[in-house]
Amino acid sequence: MSIPPVLTVQHLRVEIPTRRGLLLALDDISFSIAPGEILGFVGESGAGKSLTGMAILGLLDPPGRVAGGEIRLGDRRIDQLSQREMRKVRGKEIGAVFQDPLMSLNPLLQIGDQLVETIRTHLPVSQDEAVQRALGLMRAVGIPAPEARFTAYPHQFSGGMRQRIVIALALCAEPRLVVADEPTTALDVSIQAQVLQLLRQLCFEKGTAMLLVTHDMGVIAETADRVAVMYAGRIVEIGRVEDVISRPVHPYTRGLMGAIPSLKPVTGPLAQIDGAMPRLNARPVGCAFNPRCPLATDQCRTESPPVATYGNRQVACWLAPAILSTTAELEAA
Repeated sequence: MSIPPVLTVQHLRVEIPTRRGLLLALDDISFSIAPGEILGFVGESGAGKSLTGMAILGLLDPPGRVAGGEIRLGDRRIDQLSQREMRKVRGKEIGAVFQDPLMSLNPLLQIGDQLVETIRTHLPVSQDEAVQRALGLMRAVGIPAPEARFTAYPHQFSGGMRQRIVIALALCAEPRLVVADEPTTALDVSIQAQVLQLLRQLCFEKGTAMLLVTHDMGVIAETADRVAVMYAGRIVEIGRVEDVISRPVHPYTRGLMGAIPSLKPVTGPLAQIDGAMPRLNARPVGCAFNPRCPLATDQCRTESPPVATYGNRQVACWLAPAILSTTAELEAA
């Protein structure tokens, strides 16, 4: 018997009305996340990664709106909830970790007070129980001497410690899902590794599902179970991390993998993807990647490819069958 997913997104469409017309920000986004699973979202800036997370959290900036599709948390549809109802879901059932911890913390309140307030907002516990729970969370995320740091203010913590506090806040009510949007970008490499290990450990121990938004394939390789590659508001490839990294299919994914510097001596120029991501008001006809794709055909320039399933992965590319066949032949040789 299969375990039902924590989050299911089906055919999500996000639009932004402007004076010059309607902009399509997210187009036909579909995926699910199982309990304890980490799904990474990767792509260039402007691909729609963070926007997907904001849509799930119900935090789209007006006039942006969910114009189609469904977002389900378990068996409950949440994309049609009012702002008041969604506030009850955020924090209690969905936690959030953002890039800048100072944006998530009140600089005028002690860390302990912020944790206790969040706990008592979402859970029916006494003040003493909330304090003990807050101290336990601080220990769990690796804050040394939590009793001594309980009355400290955010500015008295380092960047890595602040991010750990934000993770503790996100986990206060033991949510079923955590949306982590670039949670390690502002941290140095050693602290980044510690925070990623912490997130993975908490997901494993508590069965929490996680949507991890990042532009760093190294973070995806170290942390995620599956990865979704986004381009111009669409998922162009989604599958297990080891499959997508070792055998990328979509030309954009192949370009991303090829652009990662190797530890081996470089004898020629580094690979790159020519051009830039199209603006929302200048999306090309057909596949959005076709102006930058070295393999583009006439069909790519006139028809948008549907997302098709190939074994354990899904790809939106007309050339996927040929690329997969060539890859299989090379591996067999």
